[in-house]
Amino acid sequence: MEHREKAATVLREAVGRGVLGEDRPVAGFVDVQGIRDGVAALHAAFAHVPDVLHAFAAKAAPLVPVLRLLADAGMGCETASPGETRLALAAGFAPDRIVLDSPAKTRTEIREALTLGISLNADNLAELERVDVLRPPASRSVVGLRVNPQVGGGTIAAMSTATAHSKFGVALDDPGARARVLDAFLRRPWLTRLHAHVGSQGCPLPLIARGLAALHRLAEEINAHVGRRQVTSLDLGGGLPVNFRDDAVAPTFEEYVRALTDAEPALLDGRYQVVTEFGRSLLAKNGFTAAVVEYVKESGGRRIAVTHAGAQVATRTVFMPEAWPVRITAHGPDGRPKTTPAVPQDVAGPLCFAGDVVAHERLLPELSEGDVVVLHDTGAYYFSAPWAYNSLPRPGVYGFLHRDGGVELAPVRTPQTLGEVVEESGASHATALLTGLGPPAF
Repeated sequence: MEHREKAATVLREAVGRGVLGEDRPVAGFVDVQGIRDGVAALHAAFAHVPDVLHAFAAKAAPLVPVLRLLADAGMGCETASPGETRLALAAGFAPDRIVLDSPAKTRTEIREALTLGISLNADNLAELERVDVLRPPASRSVVGLRVNPQVGGGTIAAMSTATAHSKFGVALDDPGARARVLDAFLRRPWLTRLHAHVGSQGCPLPLIARGLAALHRLAEEINAHVGRRQVTSLDLGGGLPVNFRDDAVAPTFEEYVRALTDAEPALLDGRYQVVTEFGRSLLAKNGFTAAVVEYVKESGGRRIAVTHAGAQVATRTVFMPEAWPVRITAHGPDGRPKTTPAVPQDVAGPLCFAGDVVAHERLLPELSEGDVVVLHDTGAYYFSAPWAYNSLPRPGVYGFLHRDGGVELAPVRTPQTLGEVVEESGASHATALLTGLGPPAF
């Protein structure tokens, strides 16, 4: 079933149940079976690798029910903040299947991870010095070091993490850096993993593969330098780009594995345990955002449909439309696809700034008040990481499953109420600035 048809069947059920409508004008939807199928495809592509941990990048969908579904499907979890680590634990991931990555870990984060047995990739050599002090002697945590192979960037600079000036990892080509990395491993027998991440959207497979081949060469160099097989695992990061042009999954996980093998045949031969950290490539096409059209008007001869899906759910698309375009389909108030002649029109969001537009002059069936627009391929990062601009409530998110000719819906995140928005904005401290500033009540 193509994405447009799948969305239409889900919308009809959502509208009928009041999940989407006048009082709930925007919602996110997650394809349960699609996620399971994506995880199965990932495992199948790496089936020949003897020891691999696929750790889902929690940032792509920081929603406990989604993480629980992924854990049930056999995934581990990659986290990059204290909040994400707590979400992973709440979702049921065992500590030894969680990998903590972050360029700014506090001592508290490091101490907690090393105490619980969560794997940790140090971002830099100074962080390793903190680990020296905080690591319990009996810690079960696998500890690694993130390096930057500096192989260059892709077409989206903000998504490229292996550039000359990237904020991530130890820059290997900087003067003296390689020697310092070799010495760091020599002095720490418990340092057994290397980590690199070349980038994600906009990064072609050959570039990703070149960076990870360099990671493999460094592991071999370290092991030769210390005189034993100390580095036993390689964390390859994530970074498989997603095709946002149509329904096709491209590139596939099989193509990714083939590119890595072509660049370095020994990378996946079993000598090293392998860790992956895919996020967007597993979730993007397995979710969509739906929003009610509130008004339709014209400005300067251009037709504009004002909807409830703008930068608060599609931040990257609004601010970087060329890099993050979304496919949009038009549906009637009952969720059925519109078949009227297509006309160019803007699809705008509800936020109070002029640039809050998710599509410019897009050819779509003529939209009217009460219609529904669907933003496809938004299962990762969009509705799961909302922006609180204008104090709009976070939309509800629902999982769906096609079964026995019908559609089943399950709540993933309850829509935020206006009361919750007010409380989150400090309502309980409303008079705090009027009554004198005494000692902080922490």
